[in-house]
Amino acid sequence: MDKLKLTGKKKIIKVRDLEIGGEKPIFIAGPCSIESEEHIIDEANNLKKIGVDILRGGVFKPRTSPYDFQGLGYEGLEYFKKAADNVNLPIITEVLSEDDIEKMIDYVDIFQVGSRNMYNYSLLKKLGKTNKPVLLKRGFSATIKEWTMAAEYIAMGGNEDIILCERGIRAFNDYTRNTLDLAGALVAKNLTGLPVIVDPSHGTGRRELIGPMTDAAIACGLDGVIIETHRNPDTALSDGEQTITYSDYEKIRGKYL
Repeated sequence: MDKLKLTGKKKIIKVRDLEIGGEKPIFIAGPCSIESEEHIIDEANNLKKIGVDILRGGVFKPRTSPYDFQGLGYEGLEYFKKAADNVNLPIITEVLSEDDIEKMIDYVDIFQVGSRNMYNYSLLKKLGKTNKPVLLKRGFSATIKEWTMAAEYIAMGGNEDIILCERGIRAFNDYTRNTLDLAGALVAKNLTGLPVIVDPSHGTGRRELIGPMTDAAIACGLDGVIIETHRNPDTALSDGEQTITYSDYEKIRGKYL
């Protein structure tokens, strides 16, 4: 087997003036999907006031059903960049295709690889040749080795600015959307040295669990969280059941300011 690029040595990733993997946990928040220009401007303004380090939002949305809302695409990316620049926040959004990387690279601060694309090795290899950090979500059926080897596909191209994201795995439990594997997240952090954040929204699928799982992740020594927010979650075009209001986000975030 070839020598691994990721050896377990602690890695700190800089995004503007932020340090991901440093002493302070990073808070990433925003809507699952960008629904309109007015919507993402509202999100950006409110989250900036509350306290957020990086703004998240989906412009391309891979959905289980082809009939569900798929995102606004490049139009949404324009809205996203404008909203974030107005409040001086870096942004992260998911890239679905190799063909989209060059079109997106001047807009995003961090590329997100979603759970479904963790095994898309062609995409990972191409991201490895960019100079932008990559957040790599764990596949919902992936072992820790498969997850860390996916990170190696990025690193082998020369880009070692990788953030791992534990977003829950499938198990026999059907009460929560997924089973949040905090132990697995810690193992991945120790094996690779990379920052590891947690997605308690996808990891649980239940609003009432997002706060406690955020606290648990940070208590474990993990490096931050990515949380879905919306001004009115019950009307959100995607993932409303696992999305929290601005006021609920403020209660969670306020503990760590």
